[in-house]
Amino acid sequence: MNSNTVIYPGTFDPITNGHTDLISRASRLFNHVIVAIAENPSKDPKFTTAERMAFASAAVGKKENIEICSFNKLLVDFAQEKQASVILRGLRAISDFEFEFQLAGMNRHLAPDLETLFLMPAEQYAYISSSLVREIAAYGGDVSKFVHDSVNHALALRRQHHNKKGTK
Repeated sequence: MNSNTVIYPGTFDPITNGHTDLISRASRLFNHVIVAIAENPSKDPKFTTAERMAFASAAVGKKENIEICSFNKLLVDFAQEKQASVILRGLRAISDFEFEFQLAGMNRHLAPDLETLFLMPAEQYAYISSSLVREIAAYGGDVSKFVHDSVNHALALRRQHHNKKGTK
C-alpha cells in the first residue's frame, strides 16, 4: 500500500462545496487523492454514476494528484486494489460521528493496515449536505453557493423537467 495515497469515498449525489473543500485540503496532504464515487444502487442516487463523476471532475478541475473514479465493491477491497493506505471521511457535526466511528471500526477489522482519517470541512461548509442541496433545489431554492456551477445547472434543469411533467 502507498502511504501517500488517500481514498475519499462517497455517493457524492451531488458533490458539494464541502466535498471539494475536503478534496482540496487532502490534495495538499497526500501525493495522490482518489475520489471514489460509490455506484451503490441501494442508496437510490438521484444522478447517474456518469453524471456524478462529471460533476466531480468539473468541481475539482484538472489537478494532477486527484483521480476521480467509481467503484461497486467493498471499500476496503477497492482501497487495496488502488493501493491506498488511508480512507478520508468528512465530519460535519457530532451527529456524523457515531456512524463514521462504526464504519471506521468495521473497515479496520476488515483491513487492519487501512487507516481512517477524519477531516472537518471549513466552517462555511459545515452545514451543507447533498440531501439538503437536492431538497432546496427541488423547491426552487438557490443552491449556487453550495455547489459547482455544473451541479447547480443540472439541478435547475431537473426542476424544470419535473415542473413540466407535473403540468401535463
